[in-house]
Amino acid sequence: MHTESPLAPAPVLEPRLIRAEIFVVMSVSLGASALVALVRLIGALTAPKELKGQQAVLVGSMAPDRPWLDLALQLVQIAVSVAPVALVAYLLVRSGESMRTIGADFRRPGGDLARGALLAAGIGGTGLAFYLAVWASGINLTVVPGALPEVWWQVPVLLLAAAQNGVLEEVLVAGYLLHRLQQAGWTPWKALAVSSLLRGSYHLYQGFGGFVGNVVMGVVFGWCYQRWGRAMPLVIAHTLIDAVAFVGYAFLHGKVSWLP
Repeated sequence: MHTESPLAPAPVLEPRLIRAEIFVVMSVSLGASALVALVRLIGALTAPKELKGQQAVLVGSMAPDRPWLDLALQLVQIAVSVAPVALVAYLLVRSGESMRTIGADFRRPGGDLARGALLAAGIGGTGLAFYLAVWASGINLTVVPGALPEVWWQVPVLLLAAAQNGVLEEVLVAGYLLHRLQQAGWTPWKALAVSSLLRGSYHLYQGFGGFVGNVVMGVVFGWCYQRWGRAMPLVIAHTLIDAVAFVGYAFLHGKVSWLP
């Protein structure tokens, strides 16, 4: 008579394997984005125009004058960009864990939403003031959050792009990375420094202000993750910040004098 064999025990992650796993995950996601951002910054610095005379478009049209093709490309780009989250979920399961381990779940909707909204209000307001200051100083490009055509899907795509940023960055750079570095025996502050510098590095394409501002954001978000043990409030906060920036820019650009 056939009997099922017991499940194999979860593999033990040695520090060497953790480092290799982190390298693989980041090389196909935000680590690769950091390398591209660095090259783009070098290109901006060597261009004839000063930095604030150049633009860094966050969500731009992919097929001008072809709205349906543009919509299809936008949706495909969002799906491809968030794919590394599935890789992280798989790797966590392989190590006997799950997305619940890093708090990327819906167990505490009320508390996560409240924490996320408060965090978004604090970071979003100060972030806007900081951006305007560094742009005026000339060390940052002009950031264009959204440059989509004014069609019916403009706002939905901007909101989806904001959610994609929130999910991808907070699951990988806050939850997964800090969790794995803790398992590898890193001290909290050393892990927080690496996470924050990585967050800043893939924003280098915006200029030096984008780098510094996101390093500071990384310190705050990373500290919150280490204290709460949950990535979901950070996902909510990041999504809200980007949603307000993307949609707000689409409606305010050219109508207020203080917005570059």
